[in-house]
Amino acid sequence: MTTELETNIVAVERVKEYTETPTEVNSSYFIYIPTQGVVSENDNRVRDKHCSCRKSEGIHRNSYRGVVSENDNRVRDKHCSCRERVKEYTETPTEAAWEIEDKKPASSWPDKGCVEFNDYGVRYREGLDLVLKGISCKIDPTEKIGIVGRTGAGKSSLTLALFRILEKSQGNIIIDGIDISTIGLHDLRAKITIIPQDPVLFSGSLRMNIDPFSSYTDEELWKALEHAHLKTFVSNLPEGLQHECSEGGENLSVGQRQLVCLARALLRKTKILVLDEATAAVDLETDDLIQNTIRTEFSDCTILTIAHRLNTIMDYTRVMVLDAGIIKEFDSPNNLLKDSNSLFFGMAKNAGLVA
Repeated sequence: MTTELETNIVAVERVKEYTETPTEVNSSYFIYIPTQGVVSENDNRVRDKHCSCRKSEGIHRNSYRGVVSENDNRVRDKHCSCRERVKEYTETPTEAAWEIEDKKPASSWPDKGCVEFNDYGVRYREGLDLVLKGISCKIDPTEKIGIVGRTGAGKSSLTLALFRILEKSQGNIIIDGIDISTIGLHDLRAKITIIPQDPVLFSGSLRMNIDPFSSYTDEELWKALEHAHLKTFVSNLPEGLQHECSEGGENLSVGQRQLVCLARALLRKTKILVLDEATAAVDLETDDLIQNTIRTEFSDCTILTIAHRLNTIMDYTRVMVLDAGIIKEFDSPNNLLKDSNSLFFGMAKNAGLVA
């Protein structure tokens, strides 16, 4: 009787031990009572055998707790992440209207390319400081404007503001007599061309990358490729314009990708062209090709160039020097270089363009 009582006490202690073992999930889902046979078995001859088997089976089952717990946490994290993303996207402020019917500009707009900034200011997010502060200037039609400045001066912010990727905090931007904040985003962005620093290509044919909306004929595409110095390269491809580009244009060189973006800009030929350090990632030979094409093919357009190499803007109409979001200097390169105390003179000296 004493032996049976001791066995029952040990069994209760083992049950308590297993049920109190800390786990990452609710243990009631997985706990197996390893001493079930011990409590109910009165035959001394099989008691020890059953006890060992039950304990081994219970320990073996409990070894799966970690795996099941990890999978359960992974599923929970995934679902929580999805819910958080949905919540974030539903609460994120949307862009302005794509089109505003009663504010649509004429199809020929802009027909001159005059750009005016009036006390313009912008910030990246509500509550942050202005990154452009009181920008006021007028860029006349067909002027070639170089935009320079140290890192963080506000050069790229100026182009983001022009496309209304950043909305104004104060002032306005006028293009050919129309306040760009009053028209739809599509009507604005479709009328300005940009050649970015990092060329954007999609998985698909070369033709689709140059003319995504199939708005132009093959003859016009070949003409654009010729001016972009890509005609020979594309002609030698087995599939020509139907050559398949991989995601991001990985099967083309960096220079070729940038020339494809140039061909895209030549095809659209809008009155305002923005170059956001377009030649920063290409070799000097490709840089010369791009610069020569821009000078000849966009001679009747207004060009805003964020300059990576100062020598590419030395023949521009004027140079805008930005510092901490403020226009510090805005004059012709020759006039700025005459003043040895000017910021532009210092930059040109550091670049080895002046003694």
